[in-house]
Amino acid sequence: MEPLRRRALIDAAIAAIGERGSLDVTMSDIAGRAGVSAALAHHYFGAKDQLLEATMRAILADLASEGRAALRGVGVARERLGRIVAVSFSDSQFRAEIVAAWLAFYVEAQRSPPLRRLLRIYARRLNSNLVDALIAFLPRERARHVAEGAAAMIDGLYIRRALAHSAPDAPTAISLVEEYFNLQLGESGFS
Repeated sequence: MEPLRRRALIDAAIAAIGERGSLDVTMSDIAGRAGVSAALAHHYFGAKDQLLEATMRAILADLASEGRAALRGVGVARERLGRIVAVSFSDSQFRAEIVAAWLAFYVEAQRSPPLRRLLRIYARRLNSNLVDALIAFLPRERARHVAEGAAAMIDGLYIRRALAHSAPDAPTAISLVEEYFNLQLGESGFS
């Protein structure tokens, strides 16, 4: 039961953060959503900060798992690049409550070393995947530069979505990042 209850609390934290648009939620709010007592939530996670860190870890683990599955067996660099972008805006990631959680975690990372560390891991992983695909078209330094721009675009599209108060539009987000790649790599025979 413990893994199920832990995941229920994490899912409830995502829902509560998504509804509030911030980390200004209590353990009681989260526990109530998960159908458990606040005492049980504290038993599993200690303080709210530990639950929030576990929530961020779960979001990152889900993203990494989805990314590994999408990239499994794909050898063509162009297809790898497209799948990395598609995973970033997949239905499981680019939905209102996850977008709100990402924005809240970015803000909280300014004061929380554990969350800052998790966001750095995410940034390094995304950058590494992008560079790995881009070096088929560009010298390594240029690939790093283009990867940095694409990662900034992905993160920026999440921020814009969070501030728009509208339904996520994954096809448009994917199209914008793909257009960026086409512009950056046009001279390399990419497009």
